[in-house]
Amino acid sequence: MLRLPDSWVWDCWFAHDGDRHHVFYLRASRGLGDPERRHRYPFVGHAVSDDLVSWEVLPDALAVSDEPAWDDRTTWTGSVVRRDDGGWRMFYTGTTRADGGDMQRIGWADSDDLVTWVKGPASSVLEADARFYEKLDRDAWFDEAWRDPWVFRADDGRWHMYVTARSGDGDALGRGVVGHCVSDDLDGWDILPPLTSPEQGFGQTEVTQVEVVDGVPTLVFCCLAPQMSADAVVRHGDGGMFSVTGPSVLGPFDLRDARRFPHPSLYAARLVQHAGVWHLVGFRGDEDGVFVGELVDPIPVTSRPALGLVPR
Repeated sequence: MLRLPDSWVWDCWFAHDGDRHHVFYLRASRGLGDPERRHRYPFVGHAVSDDLVSWEVLPDALAVSDEPAWDDRTTWTGSVVRRDDGGWRMFYTGTTRADGGDMQRIGWADSDDLVTWVKGPASSVLEADARFYEKLDRDAWFDEAWRDPWVFRADDGRWHMYVTARSGDGDALGRGVVGHCVSDDLDGWDILPPLTSPEQGFGQTEVTQVEVVDGVPTLVFCCLAPQMSADAVVRHGDGGMFSVTGPSVLGPFDLRDARRFPHPSLYAARLVQHAGVWHLVGFRGDEDGVFVGELVDPIPVTSRPALGLVPR
């Protein structure tokens, strides 16, 4: 478990350096009082572990940039990959004060040691493409969703990025889609149509990840009940963690077949492999009306075709 006495901890993402697990996470001071305020005052924290249970907290990895900058309001959820030259690249979400922090963009930072990070140029920042994705429309939604980049190399040799995004068409509570971008070098990215279709029950697909879990290509995401369609709430009950299987990590995935993972408050959980076993690690959200804000101990899981993630 990772609990900070002075900060709430929520979304996280992982890297493994060959010896230890590194976790990067959003944190904000408990001195804010109201945990809902945490979203506007985050740092990207960093800790290391040998077993995903006991953690050594290191200096923060990222903070907001000075104005004016694309990330001078917040630095939010991302992912880390190893570059071909042996260094590391963290893709992350940013917002700016210039537009009220309601338009999300994706940029990156590089590191040689996973500790000290140097942000990339503003010219490298990606934002939602209106050909395929909803732009800011406060009548339809409360923000412009283009966040939580999950970057991986697929069997086609290319880098792929999955993104929390929304379609420009359909009912507001059904526009959630998995955005899709591709790259040959991690620098230049082409924005493609969504990986998934709208009108599948979710207003947003947060903190997406895809892995081959025990031989089964599995897409993981999360969504809260207020951002789900009425039909999806009937099917799933409460919101939380969801997974769906497909023929490959590149899909197709039908979110109407998604299954909710059985946990009372787990959210934004990541799949992490340790000692040959897959685990879910995420944060505990609201329990009995109180926001917990800590990372859980690893939950062993496996994946089954058509069923998705289940406890091992």
